[in-house]
Amino acid sequence: MASHGIKDQVAIIGMGCTQFREHWDKGVDDLLIDSATAAFDSAGVSKDDVDAFWLGTASSGMSGLTLSQPLKLEGKPVTRVENFCATGSEALRQASYAVASGAYDMAMAIGVEKIKDSGYQGLNAAPAPHDGTKRNLTAAAMYSLVLPAYAARYGVDEDELRMVVAKIAEKNHRNGALNPLAQFRREMPAEKICEMAAVAGRLSVFDCSGVADGSAAAIVVRAEDAHRYCDDPLYIKALSFVSGTGGGLIDPDYDYTTFPECEMAGADAYRQAGIEDPRSALAMAEVHDCFTPTEMVLMEDLGFCERGTAWKEVLAGTFERTGDMPINTDGGLKAFGHPVGASGLRMHYECWLQLRNKAGEDRQIDLSTRNLGLVHNLGGYPGEMVSFVSILGPDLG
Repeated sequence: MASHGIKDQVAIIGMGCTQFREHWDKGVDDLLIDSATAAFDSAGVSKDDVDAFWLGTASSGMSGLTLSQPLKLEGKPVTRVENFCATGSEALRQASYAVASGAYDMAMAIGVEKIKDSGYQGLNAAPAPHDGTKRNLTAAAMYSLVLPAYAARYGVDEDELRMVVAKIAEKNHRNGALNPLAQFRREMPAEKICEMAAVAGRLSVFDCSGVADGSAAAIVVRAEDAHRYCDDPLYIKALSFVSGTGGGLIDPDYDYTTFPECEMAGADAYRQAGIEDPRSALAMAEVHDCFTPTEMVLMEDLGFCERGTAWKEVLAGTFERTGDMPINTDGGLKAFGHPVGASGLRMHYECWLQLRNKAGEDRQIDLSTRNLGLVHNLGGYPGEMVSFVSILGPDLG
């Protein structure tokens, strides 16, 4: 893969994020204004200072007008993007490339989704007609297939593996309980999760990410300009995006214990950032835990542990906030919630706080030996997936 990247060419100088929850009292306009205002204040700039905007939303708007109207943007380009659940990261990727190219001095990436009072339990998809041979399983059902496949491949008892993924949910709920912006702020023991009725395979509703409303935003400039606006910017070390062929859906031998698109995106990001061993280089990672088995598989696909060992590392506490490799310190999609267009930027917001030592005493991770963070954001299903990976850090070079 020939991907040279934009290492240390672009910096984030301000971010904002709303609480992710059921915003019965706010619409899309309100959420966008809230996150954009927080980002402007964070960077010490105004909307007039921003040259161009990229808006990510899956179903809460169809054009740039979705943003330009509530923000009252005069004569500014606003591009609306959508890339499944990686929509927010896609907005950041395009804004960053635009700044790196020299086309703009300052750009904003902003994501939003308003789902909870739409009349639907989640996003309202409108699939095109087909001949009946395409996938018709729910997302939860597709990801539930990971558990029996992993148990069979690595010889893990299925009951023990069920507890392992419940431990992932327990960890993320424990992290979310400390986070004032998270949708779910209550701890949930793994044993209780295992006792719940299954909604797909052996997964309960507490193995699934929360459906939420919310918005998040980031402002980017060229790296050499960052200190004009911010004493402690966050530099982008890598941006990678991989779109799969969808061939896994028709492959009878498709392996549900790995997501190739995620592995490729991670490997490409590591090349761009000059990272050889992610486990020793990264201080934290925000990963796309749309379902608990997803996080387990990603630990291996992203090179945080060897194949077939992630379940052991979960039980050992490796991925706890105080563990060797903190994962989803803000609660992840599981506890923070998942407004599709905003989630990728929410993940970067957690890096913005943690890597600048601004997460607060009760949430802050240890940065004494490592200070790089990774964001992983995916969209789609096993066998039919897009995947994003970025790497960020507070130092140039």
